[in-house]
Parts: sequence; structure tokens; C-alpha cells
Amino acid sequence: MAHLLHIDSSPRGARSRSRRMTKEFVEAWQRANPTDVVTYRDVGRQPVPHVDEPWIAAAYAPSEQSSPSLQEAIRVSNQLVDEFLAADFYVIGVPMYNFSVPSTFKAYIDQIVRPGRTFAFEPEKRDNRYKPLVLGKKMVIITARGDSGFGVGERNEKLNYQDPYLRMIFGFMGITDITFIPVENDEFGGTSLAQSIAAASAQVAQVVSREKRWSGNSSSSGFELD
Repeated sequence: MAHLLHIDSSPRGARSRSRRMTKEFVEAWQRANPTDVVTYRDVGRQPVPHVDEPWIAAAYAPSEQSSPSLQEAIRVSNQLVDEFLAADFYVIGVPMYNFSVPSTFKAYIDQIVRPGRTFAFEPEKRDNRYKPLVLGKKMVIITARGDSGFGVGERNEKLNYQDPYLRMIFGFMGITDITFIPVENDEFGGTSLAQSIAAASAQVAQVVSREKRWSGNSSSSGFELD
């Protein structure tokens, strides 16, 4: 039985393309794997706190120096990290804001990128001081964009700070098996948008049919393929 973490980050409701596609993905996943566990988090409409000075003090304090006030400062982060680590597979909806990610999703990332929890920091080493701790996981990121052509070699590739950042930051924690599914042309609508939605739906179906249920628990080496 696998554990799927479903995250939405758009502030929009019914008009959100990323929400529509993550919902479609989860529904298809549940039909294929009806006993799997799904956890949902909405950071677009229920934002998590931004990192502040007490958070930093708590995150980097040795365990023996953790006071009740420091424990409270890091409480939400601990909950989010525990939830993140409990999952085997992730599907995340992320709209493109100013060629990157929404601030609400950046705040979520800042809460879960934690030394000693999702990565190890070994300052005594000259090289490879950072060690990923979130291993054996898979991720699907569904992006939504007003324009198109943000892929490799396409006309807007140089404006795409969304995919490279997400691939880097999740890879920094150890998640390197990431599938990106874009929905584009939201600003233009019409046929171009409809075609992009249809292509994204087809890719969702392909990914779900490709992945069989998790073989074991979260410590498993990965999904088996058909």
C-alpha cells in the first residue's frame, strides 16, 4: 500500500488549471489503487507560515538546547516534514507566477527543507557537504502557465525559472525521479488551451497506468513498472 501526498498551491478555486489536473490525477490513481492512502494539503488557500528568526534558531539548535519556545517555533515545520516524509509518491500543482513559483509554495518549501530532517549538512567536508535524506520517492509536478513554449529549446525556455528550481530543490532533498506535466496557454484560451489540457490529461493517464502500487513501505527502492 502506497501513500500519496497531494499538494495544491494555486489560490484560485474552480478556475485553477493546476487544481483541475491534480484532482484528475488523484482520482485516476485511486481508481487504479483503491487501497492506497491519500493525504491532501492546500498551501494556496491555507498558507503555511513564512520562516522567521525563531524558526531559524529552532531549526539549527542542537536537540539538547531545544527549549519549549523553540519547539513551538518549529512545530508546524515538524508536522509538514513528518507528512512529507510519510509519503511515497507526490503530486503537486504549481502555477507559474512571474516565471517562478507562488510565494505560498516557496514558504512551504522553506518549511520542509530542514537540516537533519530532509538533508544532512556536514561542514567538515570540503566537498559534498550536503547529503539528501529523502530517498526512494517519486513525484509528479503539474504546472499551469499563461503562455507556452517554456520547454527545453523552446522560445520561452530562458524565462522558465519554475521547472529548474523545483527540480533542483526537490533533488537537493533526494527526489530526482520527477515528471513535469504542463498546462499552458491559459491566457489565450480557445483551441490552444483545450489542446494543452488534453495533452496534460493524456500524460496523467500515462503516468498512472505506468506506475504500479508501491512494493512495500516508504523504505522501498521505488515503484515497479508494468
